[in-house]
Amino acid sequence: MIAIALALHLAAAIIWIGGMFYAYMILRPVAASLLEPPLRLQLWSEVFRRFFVWVWGIIIIIPATGYFMVFKNWDGFKFVTMDIHIMHGLGILMILLYLHLFFAPYRKMNQALTENNIQEAGERLAQIRIIVLINMLLGLTIGVVASAGRYW
Repeated sequence: MIAIALALHLAAAIIWIGGMFYAYMILRPVAASLLEPPLRLQLWSEVFRRFFVWVWGIIIIIPATGYFMVFKNWDGFKFVTMDIHIMHGLGILMILLYLHLFFAPYRKMNQALTENNIQEAGERLAQIRIIVLINMLLGLTIGVVASAGRYW
C-alpha cells in the first residue's frame, strides 16, 4: 500500500510542478510574444480551466497520500524527520496559495473577460503569474527536500 501511495503522491507532485514550470517558463513568454492581450487572456483562461481540473484532484491526492504514509510509517507526525515537516508545511502553503489563486484572481479574471474588461483581466493575470511563480518555487523546493532532505 505504501508503494502505491508514494507513486500517486509523486505523480501528482510531478504533474502540478511540471505544469507550473511549463506554463511559466515556456508558454508564458511565447504567448506574450505572439498574441495580442485579448487573445492571450482567452488562451490563459482556457489553459487554466483545463489545468485546474487536474490541480483540484492533485490537492486531494497529495495530502491524502502524504498523511497515509506519515500515519502508516511513523504513527503520526511525532516521529517524522525534519524533511517531512518541511514538505508538509510548504505543501499546505502551496494548497492555500492555489485556493486563493482560484477563488480570487482567476475568478475575477474570467469575470472581467466576460465583461470584455481587458485591462482588469490583465491585472488579474499578473496576480496569477506571481502566485504561480511562488508556488512553482515552493514545489521545486519540496522536490529538493523530498529527494535530499533525509541526508541533511
